[in-house]
Amino acid sequence: MPTTEQRVAIVTGAARGIGAATAVRLAAEGRAVAVLDLDEAACQGTVDAITAAGGTALAVSCDVADADQVRAAVARVATELGAPVILVNNAGVLRDNLLFKMSESDWDTVMGVHLRGAFLMARECQKHMVDAAFGRIVNLSSSSALGNRGQANYAAVKAGLQGFTKTLAIELGKFGVTANAVAPGFIATDMTAATAERVGMGFEDFKAAAASQIPVQRVGEPDDIANAIAFFTGEQAGFVSGQVLYVAGGPLN
Repeated sequence: MPTTEQRVAIVTGAARGIGAATAVRLAAEGRAVAVLDLDEAACQGTVDAITAAGGTALAVSCDVADADQVRAAVARVATELGAPVILVNNAGVLRDNLLFKMSESDWDTVMGVHLRGAFLMARECQKHMVDAAFGRIVNLSSSSALGNRGQANYAAVKAGLQGFTKTLAIELGKFGVTANAVAPGFIATDMTAATAERVGMGFEDFKAAAASQIPVQRVGEPDDIANAIAFFTGEQAGFVSGQVLYVAGGPLN
């Protein structure tokens, strides 16, 4: 049965892009949303969009790769909004380079934010989910998990998040907690704009080139991903767990 209780959600990396769109969408679904990002001030735009629409949101500064900051952030959310029972691990960075030019820092930074961050956030939030006998965890993977030139670090963590997701589904299922992953294809965000700049292309040309290779003949928008995440976090998705959904405008081989 649907609940009338306002569930509390945490979305990491929610100052912009996919994270911001997801926070706004979950608020529209009736969730109270903690908007997490490195810079609390940068979250204000997302918070304002939610509150202007009549929703409830809280901006929280957190480096998800730092265990002490994660503990403090989740504790603050629990105190100010309520126990977080929905977690969207979206925070991410790029440090693209070919293997022979990739530094240890490039590797460690991407591992820390994506994989360590998802682990720390899930470990801290799961106790609230277990206590509530309800939980939804969604991890952001990527089509790069299948391999992508210049992204050995990013591809590795996005593939790793799929294994992490399936394991959480196995361990936490008996407590009413589901875990799923959404793997975006090309999404028009600041991150993909930075990639275009790195390879020396204008962003519009970069998007057009990508769209020509996508069956639906367009690139994705953050709302496309937010829609998929909203499904996985819903009350009715309790029998869907351990899944990886590619949202990429077509099949990926």
